[in-house]
Amino acid sequence: MTPSIIQSCIDNDMRMVDQTIRQSLHSEVTLVNQVAEYIINSGGKRLRPMLVLLSAGLFGEIQSQHHQLAAVVEFIHTATLLHDDVVDESSKRRGQSTANALFGNAASVLVGDFVYSRAFQMMVSVQNMRVMEVLSNATNVIAEGEVLQLLNVNNADISDEAYLQVIHYKTAKLFEAATRLGAIISHASEKDEVALTAYGMHLGTAFQLIDDILDLSGNSEDIGKNLGDDLAEGKPTLPLLYAMRNSNSEQSTIIRNAIEQGGLEHLSEVIEIVKNSGALDHVKKIAEAESAQCRSAIAHFPDSQFKQALIELADFAVKRNF
Repeated sequence: MTPSIIQSCIDNDMRMVDQTIRQSLHSEVTLVNQVAEYIINSGGKRLRPMLVLLSAGLFGEIQSQHHQLAAVVEFIHTATLLHDDVVDESSKRRGQSTANALFGNAASVLVGDFVYSRAFQMMVSVQNMRVMEVLSNATNVIAEGEVLQLLNVNNADISDEAYLQVIHYKTAKLFEAATRLGAIISHASEKDEVALTAYGMHLGTAFQLIDDILDLSGNSEDIGKNLGDDLAEGKPTLPLLYAMRNSNSEQSTIIRNAIEQGGLEHLSEVIEIVKNSGALDHVKKIAEAESAQCRSAIAHFPDSQFKQALIELADFAVKRNF
């Protein structure tokens, strides 16, 4: 659960966002409605739309355009999930069956395309070229991040820097766009827009790093997916890379083979090696440093419930267990 202060200051606005989402999802094609409704209603933290609202709240009243753009950001995220689960052959997300597991790969890809295109219809209605620029660029970078991740599957020799680039493209970019949009629509100064852009980027990075930790140490019911999903797909993550470099040769070979071959045959062994190597603590410290950067980025804003909510969200990102 997200910090209560967030719920208290944007609870009504989030209801308006949910209403906008449901109205905008409607299609005359039954299957589109079924798949889109399923993925939207299957849980999720709604962090990205929250970021649009909270960043806007720093500058005054949250308006209908903010609700619209919060829904757009959630649609872009939803479309990437629909496509991701097909690419990753995932069967579980947020504790439920993935859309592709229920409706098939073809339906998931095509409805993902529908959700993407609906997002662009909605952003056009805001009639703000800066908004179009930020969201179209973000969508393009996210796609590049997906391709980069695909290229790095089964690559045990990827550098930490190259892995962090994937995180910045694939995950942090939409967080960054969300906070930036709140500033743009509120006619914020360039300084404030840059500050919120930095906040979103660092928050998204911290969030993904904690996801990487939870993939190897969390509880399957809490995190809403199968433990070791990344390893099963042969994805090298920061905890795995650190453990591979800071274990004995036999243990390093076990991790290398697990990354290069994929699968979960040696999951319990890999998890034990990762824990003993100090990798989880190492990556947690990196995530905490990103969270600290979030707080620094917005330090100059006047005190308000919205600023406090953003600070607590940065803390939540690294303290959560799901």
